[in-house]
Amino acid sequence: MFSVPRTRLPRAALAVGLIALPFGAAFAQQQGGSDIKFTDTRLKNGLRIIVAEDNVAPVFSIAVSYNAGSRDERKGRTGFAHLFEHMMFKGSENVGPGEHFTLIFNNGGNMNGTTNKDRTLYYETLPTNQLDLGLYLEADRMRSLAITKDNLANQINAVQEERRLGVDNQPYGKTFEAVDSLAYSNFAYQHSVIGSMADLSAASVDDVAAFFKTYYAPNNAVIAIVGDVKTSEVLAKARKYFESIPSQPAPPAVDMSEPMQTAEKRMEMESQLARLTRIDIMYLTPPSDSDDESALTVLATVLGGGRSGRFYEQVVRQQELATSATASKGESRGPGLFRLGITVAPGKSAADVEQAVYLEIEKVKQSGVADWEVEKARSNARRGIVASLQNSLQRAVLLSEYALFYNEPGRINQRAQRINAVTAADVQRVANKYLTTTNRSVIVTTPKPAAGRGGE
Repeated sequence: MFSVPRTRLPRAALAVGLIALPFGAAFAQQQGGSDIKFTDTRLKNGLRIIVAEDNVAPVFSIAVSYNAGSRDERKGRTGFAHLFEHMMFKGSENVGPGEHFTLIFNNGGNMNGTTNKDRTLYYETLPTNQLDLGLYLEADRMRSLAITKDNLANQINAVQEERRLGVDNQPYGKTFEAVDSLAYSNFAYQHSVIGSMADLSAASVDDVAAFFKTYYAPNNAVIAIVGDVKTSEVLAKARKYFESIPSQPAPPAVDMSEPMQTAEKRMEMESQLARLTRIDIMYLTPPSDSDDESALTVLATVLGGGRSGRFYEQVVRQQELATSATASKGESRGPGLFRLGITVAPGKSAADVEQAVYLEIEKVKQSGVADWEVEKARSNARRGIVASLQNSLQRAVLLSEYALFYNEPGRINQRAQRINAVTAADVQRVANKYLTTTNRSVIVTTPKPAAGRGGE
């Protein structure tokens, strides 16, 4: 087992230490001041190492993004990327099961992992003098994950229980899963990240070993290290721990193409756990590196951004048809979704609510938006951008993802400028281009009466 001298930091000091960039500095950077400086290096085995120094607090963060999301899975073997997120904490050649957690927490750090359609991410935040520990742990499991029948069975059970809690036994849980299956035609994004019970049960040790060899190779990953470090020292240690890990053939390219939708898709569902009817409306949009991305982000704020958003003002407050109405545009390497989520007020008609929502969209398409609405959306976006830069971990995650998704880690310094460039005409244009009837998918989820009470 790998060990290093333990650092004793007061809890308060560690909590403060996580804030590695003062709010004012972050705001200045995104308003045209100094950019976040970083180096971008490839090791001999193809591993990409991004380092950004910040000596404000005695901590640093590591973010490891693997080019392995649910989009890389095939039919009959869904859930593998998420299953691997769990497997990566079950031990490796020199680290026993659960020791990764223990070593990080006992040395004053924090850690976790997460999976989505586009990548799998692992991260740690540690005191400055634990650089060796963080790099060693990540290298050991990249090199020699312990793939055994017992570990696999244990984690399959854990993921299945996570599915029961997070999907099967949650109000609207199956609705949220159905959003992608209805809106997308391409299997890559159509299936859920967590996978199906049947596919998880069918996973074998050989399947898992093949997935690991293909996707958990150094040339299929990006590591970003941000905080109180010296770039030269980080690169020297990265070469020491990682460079001897052999590269692998590049994984097969993923076909993310989505056929043009030519008619509205619609689905009705019932939920025994839901208490109110919910309407989910999805519009297909381009990948997030599209020139229209920032305008779509502003449009989402104009329509569904808080109490001053059009949906809240008209559908919730004035007409009292809904209890909530939101709009969002998330990050996506492939075709994305502009999503609306509306909870119907008790006693109101879902059809009336849906038409009221479409009316607000038509107003934007026909009459445009006011300058104050665009400026509010810009301000909200800038506030979100600043918040995303407030600690070393958030910056490490963004740098690793932008490098992996777009081969452009410098995108971290361009977000505010992109939002500032959006005009009212841009917002009206993207509303007309994407928020159309033929580009729309709709799910209406209604509460299901308890068994034996249908006639009441």
